[in-house]
Amino acid sequence: MQTTRQEILEHLQRHGRVTVKELGQLLALTSTGIRQHLTVLERDGLVQAREERGRVGRPTLVYTLTDKAEGLFPRSYDELANTLLEEIRASEGRDRLYQLLHRVAERMVKPFWERVEGKSLAGRVRETALIMQEQGCLVEWEQKDGEFFLDEYTCPFTKVAKQDSAVCALHVDFVRLLTGADTRLVQSLLRGQRACTYRIRPLSSDPPQAEAAS
Repeated sequence: MQTTRQEILEHLQRHGRVTVKELGQLLALTSTGIRQHLTVLERDGLVQAREERGRVGRPTLVYTLTDKAEGLFPRSYDELANTLLEEIRASEGRDRLYQLLHRVAERMVKPFWERVEGKSLAGRVRETALIMQEQGCLVEWEQKDGEFFLDEYTCPFTKVAKQDSAVCALHVDFVRLLTGADTRLVQSLLRGQRACTYRIRPLSSDPPQAEAAS
């Protein structure tokens, strides 16, 4: 990113808000130059402007960071997750860790339950794939010989999973709960395979209803 625009983002991260006049004084640039940089940052979805009205005079445009811009700054979520997994395993044991991961999966599924409830297995698999895509995963699914296969080409927990594969159980549970079916991880990105592939079988002996994949 261009240096001046990076300085604007860093100033906003520290101070929360800024005006064109304040940035001009900070960076020793004209108001026109500052506005050009802010226009680019607005176009890229990194800053947003709003009017603030003072006691007298015309309203002033005030600029703040967007949620997208917040994501540009370092976060230690992966390190925190790994540390928590290690601490739970050390203090509570392996079985307790998996119990807690299952409960987390149940919490993750709750917001989507109405979207899958009452659907056929094919419908639930399709909806599960859509939900995962909405979460930023690259996913495909197919029905073959009475079973369903859901391929996930991008891992949402890559750095965490590389250090502690227990987190994979969380996502298997996520898929299992959404589909309401017998779900097994039969391929894994961690093993160098092309995708994390979930084999999904109906719990009953009834044949699954066919539905076109998308």
